[in-house]
Amino acid sequence: MEELRVIISGGGTGGHIFPAVSIANAVKALRPDAKILFVGALGRMEMQRVPAAGYEIKGLPICGFDRKNLLKNFKVLYKIWKSQRMAKSIIKDFKPQVAVGVGGYASGPTLNKAAAMGIPCLIQEQNSYAGVTNKLLAKKAEKICVAYEGMERFFPADKIILTGNPVRQALLDTKISREEAIKTFGLAPSKKTILLVGGSLGARTINESVLQHLDLIKAADAQFIWQTGKYYSAEIAERLKGENIPNLVVTDFITDMGAAYKAADLVISRAGASSISEFCLIGKPVILVPSPNVAEDHQTKNALALANRNAAIYVKDAEAPATLLELAIKTVADEQKLQSLSENVLKLALPDSADIIAKEVIKLAEKK
Repeated sequence: MEELRVIISGGGTGGHIFPAVSIANAVKALRPDAKILFVGALGRMEMQRVPAAGYEIKGLPICGFDRKNLLKNFKVLYKIWKSQRMAKSIIKDFKPQVAVGVGGYASGPTLNKAAAMGIPCLIQEQNSYAGVTNKLLAKKAEKICVAYEGMERFFPADKIILTGNPVRQALLDTKISREEAIKTFGLAPSKKTILLVGGSLGARTINESVLQHLDLIKAADAQFIWQTGKYYSAEIAERLKGENIPNLVVTDFITDMGAAYKAADLVISRAGASSISEFCLIGKPVILVPSPNVAEDHQTKNALALANRNAAIYVKDAEAPATLLELAIKTVADEQKLQSLSENVLKLALPDSADIIAKEVIKLAEKK
C-alpha cells in the first residue's frame, strides 16, 4: 500500500482548527502510516494550536480584504499572489494525494493550487451559511462535507455529504461525574449551575450582560461559572474589585471544557458552528447569543437552525445586556424546559463526523 499523504488547510478561529485537527486524528487512526501536513495563515491561531496537537504546519502570508480602506488591498493582492506561489511549492515538495480545506484564509490558495495540479480536494463547511472561501472552492472540490441540511443553495447537490462537524474528542470522553465537575470549580453540587462562555477570545456582550446584573447573580438561587476570555480578563478583574459573590466563579480561560459542560445545567454561548455541534452531541440546554461581528451574520443563521426546532433559546446580541441574565436564571429553574431543550438538541446530533470525513479523504486519495 502506498504511503498516504494529506494536506489540510485553513484556520483563523477555533471553529476551523478543532475540526481540522479532529479530521487529522481520524485519518491517523484509520491509516497510522499517513503523513499529514497543515497549511495555515501566518500570525493566526493555527500556527500554535496545530503543532500543540502534534502536527507540522506551514504558514502563508495571506490575510483578508480590508473593506474599509481600499488602498490597503494592493498589499493584500500581493500577499494572495505570494501565498499562491508558496502553496504551489509546498504541494510540489510534499506531494499529497488529497487536499482538505476547512475554511479560513489559507484554504483558498492551497486548494486552488492543489486542484490546478490535479489533486482531488474535499472541503468541510461547518456553518449553516457557507463561507466565501468555500463557496469559491466548491467548483473545484470533489466532495463537500456539511453539518446542516439545505446546503444545496450554496453547493452542487451531487457533491454534498451530510457529516456533521467533528468536535473535540476530549469533550465526549469526559468520565467525570456532574458532582465531581462542580467540585473542581469549588461550587455546590446541590445548586443549579449556569456556564457562560464567549468563545476562545471572549465576548464583550456576554461579559457586559453579567457586569450589569451582579445584583441578580447575588440574589439568585443558582451558581455561575464565567469564562471572560483572556482579552477582557484584566478589565473585568478591575470592575469586580471589592465585590464578594460566592456563587460566581470567574476565569479567563477554561482548559477542561469537558468538566465545565458536565458541571453546567445550562450554557450561555455564542453560536459558532463548533460550539453548536458540541451542544448537540452532549445534549446540553443552551441560550445562544450570536456574534454580530462575523461574515454574513452566519452565527444568527446557526442559532435559528436550532431555535426553530426548540433545541435552543435565541437572544439577540443587542438585547442580551438587558434580558439575558434574568432569562437564564428563570430557565435554569424550569426543569421541564431544560429537559425538552436537551432532548431536542440531541436529535440534531450527527455523531462520528471525523471518521466519516476521514474515510472520504482516504477514498479520494486512493482514487488518485
